[in-house]
Amino acid sequence: MKNFAELFRRLDRTTKINSKVESLADYFLQVDDEDKLWTVALLSHRRPRRTVNSKLLRAWASELSGIDTWILEESYHVVGDLAETIALVLPPPEADYDHTLTYWIDYIERFAGYDEEGKKEAVQEAWRGLGTTERYLFNKLITGNFRVGVSQKLMTRALARATGIEETNLAHRLMGNWTPNDTTFGDLIHSESATDDISRPYPFYLAYQLEQPAEDLGTPAEWQAEHKWDGIRGQLIVRDDQAFIWSRGEELVNDKYPEYAILAQALPNGTVIDGEILPFKDGRPLGFNVLQTRIGRKNVSKKLLKDAPVVLMCYDLLEYEGRDIRKLPMSGRRQLLERVVEEYDTEGILQLSPVFAFEHWEDLAIERETAREKFSEGIMLKRLDSEYKQGRKKGDWWKWKVDPLTIDAVMMYAQRGHGRRANLYTDFTFGVWDGEQLVPFTKAYSGLTDKEFNQITAWVRRNTVEKFGPVRSVKPKQVFEIGFEGIRRSTRHKSGVALRFPRMLRWRQDKPVEEANTKDDLEALLKTYGS
Repeated sequence: MKNFAELFRRLDRTTKINSKVESLADYFLQVDDEDKLWTVALLSHRRPRRTVNSKLLRAWASELSGIDTWILEESYHVVGDLAETIALVLPPPEADYDHTLTYWIDYIERFAGYDEEGKKEAVQEAWRGLGTTERYLFNKLITGNFRVGVSQKLMTRALARATGIEETNLAHRLMGNWTPNDTTFGDLIHSESATDDISRPYPFYLAYQLEQPAEDLGTPAEWQAEHKWDGIRGQLIVRDDQAFIWSRGEELVNDKYPEYAILAQALPNGTVIDGEILPFKDGRPLGFNVLQTRIGRKNVSKKLLKDAPVVLMCYDLLEYEGRDIRKLPMSGRRQLLERVVEEYDTEGILQLSPVFAFEHWEDLAIERETAREKFSEGIMLKRLDSEYKQGRKKGDWWKWKVDPLTIDAVMMYAQRGHGRRANLYTDFTFGVWDGEQLVPFTKAYSGLTDKEFNQITAWVRRNTVEKFGPVRSVKPKQVFEIGFEGIRRSTRHKSGVALRFPRMLRWRQDKPVEEANTKDDLEALLKTYGS
């Protein structure tokens, strides 16, 4: 754990990518294979299951530190992170435990078999022998909230440096439904059979948002254009007479979408398709709101299958006749994809994402303006000679998203952030006018600069009306432009609507609060764009 804590400190002290890669590579060269495996798992979002709730941790920390719970709560509101707050308020360690990361994760996983008193004794015993950073990490692992500023791509790069294995091969081996409890570091990373898992997907290729004028991309003839469909990115794998559907979040979702089962027999083995899990009925896509009715459902009823059927809108072909064809140009892969979709009878479950020709960028801009009415997020642009790469790369693939929907709203409540923003008010609740009353309708916490967050924090402190723990109600004086991707009817919200991906686009200090939008304006947007 000491090595892992030192790695965390090194990563936390820098924002430079090369420094983080160097720190990770050094760490991988120092620790044993068990700790390497758990570190890879943690950095690829395979965390231990939560074993103790935060209420109990608060009580146990208060008892061991000898402070009242309300003092710990006030400290938490200032620090902004419970794991860090507990690590700071506990007394100095009475011992100096020098166990490995794997030891402590095994220690935590055994909590599942303990009663409450047993958990308390085990947690407090660990706290007595861990330093501040080790305690912080231990607490994070207990609560299942461990995060560090390292992407899986960056971790894979460091692992490639430490092992000498090609980064692309490692990225492929790290995909799939593995955990440290069912494999070893050697089997996962070094064994040639590691890529033989028939269900293993390929790393997804991701696009950057197009920020420059489309004309700067050059000649239209060099590009393939299609809609960016609004569903869940997925990968279909057919091998060994079995079909597997993976989401981009590396979740195997076969049970959630039984429509895809027929593809195991319909398609030849050695076929891997990149596409979009998309609600689709009567020859046209449906809105993401329809798909949301199926997300998170453990059991899919016949009625749900009828009301919200899905297809796979096919974008790309990654494996053909058992061969990895990602290095073929986009144009070549597209031809093979068309052949697969058209040649095999998949009962309409596979739909080919239409490509539209355009001679001028202005034509494409016009098509982009129709995106929202087609339940699309915008346009995808892919260079015809591009390989299928991994992760987010600039140059060959771009997403040209439609402009967000907007509403001008009044700030009603403010709450402190977490981590480095624990002393700033960054999380806000916004309302619109319903007659002479403000009705809260959404929360947002992103979109402002650090300078603006500092300014609005100073204003909140001067204009607080009431306090509710970490939340402050404020005078209704500040207007913000809120951007969002979609709107739907919701019985859970007082306003009657729920927004998709709300964020602050700008602080409208130029706009009087009386001119903010109304509930009727929300209803009009709902009628036009919602469901």
